[in-house]
Amino acid sequence: MVNPTDSNAPGRGAEWFVPKFGPLKFRTFIGLLFLPYTGMVLSFSVIGSLLAERIFYERVLAIVIIYFLGLGIAAHALDALDALGSKGIKPWGTVFAKSHLWLVAILSLVFAYGIAIYYMVLHVPLLWIVAIPEGFFVFAYNLEWFAGRFHTDRWFAFSWGALPVLAGYVMQTNRISVPALVLAVAMGLFSSVEIKVSRPYKELKRRWPNLNCEEQARLERYETLLKCISLGVILLGGGLLLWRAG
Repeated sequence: MVNPTDSNAPGRGAEWFVPKFGPLKFRTFIGLLFLPYTGMVLSFSVIGSLLAERIFYERVLAIVIIYFLGLGIAAHALDALDALGSKGIKPWGTVFAKSHLWLVAILSLVFAYGIAIYYMVLHVPLLWIVAIPEGFFVFAYNLEWFAGRFHTDRWFAFSWGALPVLAGYVMQTNRISVPALVLAVAMGLFSSVEIKVSRPYKELKRRWPNLNCEEQARLERYETLLKCISLGVILLGGGLLLWRAG
C-alpha cells in the first residue's frame, strides 16, 4: 500500500481509486488515470451516441477510445506535470519524470486524433467542432494556460461534461440536434457537481492523515458523494448501452 505521506505519492496515493497492490509505478499510473472520473466522461460520450436513431457500434467504441486516450491518459498526464507548481507539490510525486509524462501525453493525443481524423475525413466532418475545442482544453485546462483562466469549474463542466455528449452524438449522425444539446447541458451539470465536490475533497486529502474528527467526517462524505456520482453515471451509460444493444 502507498503511504500517503511518502514523497512519491503525496496524499493522492491513498485515493480510493488507487490500487493497494503492485509496484509503485503501476499504482501511481492507475491513480493518475482517475478511472472513476474518466469513466464518467467515457459514459457521457456513450450516452450521446445512444441518442442517435441508428447506432454504429464501431463508432461508439471509437469515441470511447478517443476520449480514453485524450482525456484518460493525455490530459491527466499533463495535469500530473503541475504546470503552475500549485502548493509546490506535484500531484503524483516524482514517480514519473516530466519527460515521460510529456511523451505519454503526446503519443496518446497522436493516436486519439489519428482515429478522430479518420472518421472526420470519411464519415463525420462535423466532428471537428468538438475535436478542436477539446484539443484546446487538454492543454489550456490541465496546464493552466492564460493564468488558469480556463481551469475553472464551468470550463470543466463544458469540456469534460457537455462536449463528450455532443462528440458521441455527432460521431453517429454528423449533425447536432436540440435533444443532444439538452442532454449535453444535463451531463455538464453532473460534471459540475463532481468537480465542486472534488475540489474540497482534494484539499482535505492533501492533509490526510493530519485531520481532526470533523474534517475526517467531511472527507468521508465527499468521498461517498464522488463514488455515487461517478458510479451512477457509469451505470447509466452502461445500462443505456445494454438497452439499445438489446
